[in-house]
Amino acid sequence: MTNSIREIRDADCIFITGSNTAESHPVLSYEVVRAAKRGAHVVILDPRRVPLVDHATLFLQAKPGTDIYIFLAMMHVIVREGWDDQAFIAERTEGYDAFVEVLRPYTPERAALMTGVPIEQIEAAARIYALGERADGASLYGDGRGHSTILYAMGITQRRNGTDLVMTLANLAMLCGQVGKPSTGVNPLRGQSNVQGACDVGCLVNVLPGYQNVTDAARRQAVAARWGVEDLPGAVGLTVVEAMDAAAEGKVRAAYIMGENPMLSDPNTTHVEAALRTLDFLVVQDIFLSDTAQLAHVVLPAASSLEKDGTITNTERRVQLIYPVIPPPGVARPDWEITGEIGARLDERLGRDRDPATWRFPSTAAIMEEIAAVTPIYGGILHPRLEGAGLQWPCPNADHPGTPILHTAAFSRGKGFFNLVEAQDPAELPDAEYPLILSTGRVLYHYHTGTMTRRSAPLNWREPGGYVEINPEDAAAAGLANGDEVVIESRRGAVQTWVKVSTDVPPGTVFIAFHWREAPANMLTQDHTLDPVAKIPEYKVCAVRLKKPHAAQEAAASAAD
Repeated sequence: MTNSIREIRDADCIFITGSNTAESHPVLSYEVVRAAKRGAHVVILDPRRVPLVDHATLFLQAKPGTDIYIFLAMMHVIVREGWDDQAFIAERTEGYDAFVEVLRPYTPERAALMTGVPIEQIEAAARIYALGERADGASLYGDGRGHSTILYAMGITQRRNGTDLVMTLANLAMLCGQVGKPSTGVNPLRGQSNVQGACDVGCLVNVLPGYQNVTDAARRQAVAARWGVEDLPGAVGLTVVEAMDAAAEGKVRAAYIMGENPMLSDPNTTHVEAALRTLDFLVVQDIFLSDTAQLAHVVLPAASSLEKDGTITNTERRVQLIYPVIPPPGVARPDWEITGEIGARLDERLGRDRDPATWRFPSTAAIMEEIAAVTPIYGGILHPRLEGAGLQWPCPNADHPGTPILHTAAFSRGKGFFNLVEAQDPAELPDAEYPLILSTGRVLYHYHTGTMTRRSAPLNWREPGGYVEINPEDAAAAGLANGDEVVIESRRGAVQTWVKVSTDVPPGTVFIAFHWREAPANMLTQDHTLDPVAKIPEYKVCAVRLKKPHAAQEAAASAAD
């Protein structure tokens, strides 16, 4: 996030896209509701009517996978009407003229045709965002143009053009000067606890700690020197989907999976299972025997967040201390102790003469000292400084107070660059054989693959099982009623679940939460087309069809014959 959570309540306009904020980030959504009650405009772009629409002044319900046309059309209108911030553009950016040329064909008329969103709604969204209009009048900040913030999540990143979509939002913010000041910016809402922190300290295949490229020899050598080795691998590694493909092909022979359940969370689950079963050796480290752990050769019992100390970096880049509340059960140990012990024993087995302290840290505070030494954005973040509210990175040295707002004076590259982004349609569109679009997501009462929350009796009582949301028109066409059983089929698999007839999804679209092992949504999603930069699969759009269970069984029997 370029900005901080607390600033949302003071925004004049909040533009939310690709995020079911109320159910996926409920605490943060309270800030949106506060802002709306104080007179802010809330503009939501989503193919599904999400709960926060109740507080929105404008809801743009676009066909799945077409939101890029809305973004480009909004910017077309902003330039056409002179709502762009020319002073900010001249001082802080480059590439504007070429960018404007790319926008010319993306008119609101074209966007309306592609998305189903009326022209007047697109133009209203452009005006409200660009000028930071409030529903109740003048900006709370009183400094001319109102302050607009963008909130987004995996509804736009888990797409074949997810990188383009994020760059387009960055273009929109720069175009209107809505970045580098309070209650503005481009703000991704992270989907899992500490996923921000994991990325910060190098748990990505192309970077070292602090987002230092592994292909940068000088950076690599500096980290290698701190770690006491001659050099570090300089090649970009395999992403999750690429690793599964490589395992299926026999190119990857072993895997070590920590705190992740790809048997429910990865696309094309049938392929994932086949890949994992192909491995010579699979280790899973987790707090429960997950679906993936059941395939493992070795399971390492880990401590949960309430059973260990350390830090968590949240979605606003805030590093916070955590403390154990109860001891770990049985032989469970904190993740860092387990991996450290494995590293030390590997050194011993391979006869490496290395200081045992390389792996066997005395405490999480010592680990943080090493993180600070090799991660420039964490350079001043140490445990004694984190008591209380913690610190937001970048915090480069021990005297630095942290950074609540990024890009206040300059961007990390100097001037912000307007990326030239063209619209791109989803990889798999509906056709006569598979006429509907499936989108996946979450529900309020469960988290990710349900490994933890479905073991909670009150949560499981409130939301005990899966279902598919189907628009009344599509349900009637398929002869389905609320509570009926139905089979959803894609080109990769089929799942059976219950029907929930709902106007929250538009005609032509169905929605399934991916929490349910009884109806694993990701058995249907596709993994054959990835974002070319981030290598993310397109979870949010794939073609499906509906069948009654007996019809599906008859079709399967006929195919077998």
